[in-house]
This record gives sequence, structure tokens and C-alpha cells, in this order.
Amino acid sequence: MDRIFIKDLLARCIIGINDDERREKQDVLINVTLHVDSSKAGASDRFEEAVDYRSIKKEIFSMVEGSSFFLVEKLAQETADICLAKPGVEQVQVLVEKPSALRFARSVGVEITRPASETASSS
Repeated sequence: MDRIFIKDLLARCIIGINDDERREKQDVLINVTLHVDSSKAGASDRFEEAVDYRSIKKEIFSMVEGSSFFLVEKLAQETADICLAKPGVEQVQVLVEKPSALRFARSVGVEITRPASETASSS
């Protein structure tokens, strides 16, 4: 299976359980790996046969900037759901990091892997 990467997407949102985390937006760093079959696009050089990762990035960014979650796990799942709703995405890995979450640590994060068969609409 081929992979498309979206690396180090920086966005801001309300995320966390503490009062101060609920008042002001915080930075989150998102990395996405889309598992796809890019053989048709690679052979044809036609955009119509490729996964549109630009639109995926825009949709993720818009969702994050407008979101308010308590858990990083929920943000990761919502990101995965966006990716899996796109034609051609067979599986996705999502890593969401919250740089300011733990004192003395550069970041804390959650990484999930979801196949297309486990989309929110199929459960």
C-alpha cells in the first residue's frame, strides 16, 4: 500500500479538561499518513485519479480551528473520520500532539490507526 504524508500541520483549538485549557486556544500538531493505492494516478498523471490531500488538509484545519474537545483522542478520531470519508483512502494513521500538555516534556500525543472499514458511519 502506498502512503501520502501530511506532516506537522499546526492548528489551534480549545482542548483539555482544565479550566485554563477551556478558555484559550492551544497549539496542536497533527501528522497524518494516508494509506492509498496511487498506482492509477502514478501511471496516468491525472489529478482525478489521485487522492486530493490538499482538500483533506483544508478540512482537517477547519475542523480543528473550530473545535472544542476535552480529549486529544477525540480530536484524533475526528481527524481520522475526515480522511476516511475521502475516496481512495483505505487506512489512516493520525498522530495528534499537544506541545504544552506536560511540564518538562516537549509534547504529549495520541496516535491512532483506522481502516476504512471502521469509519464512524459504519459503526
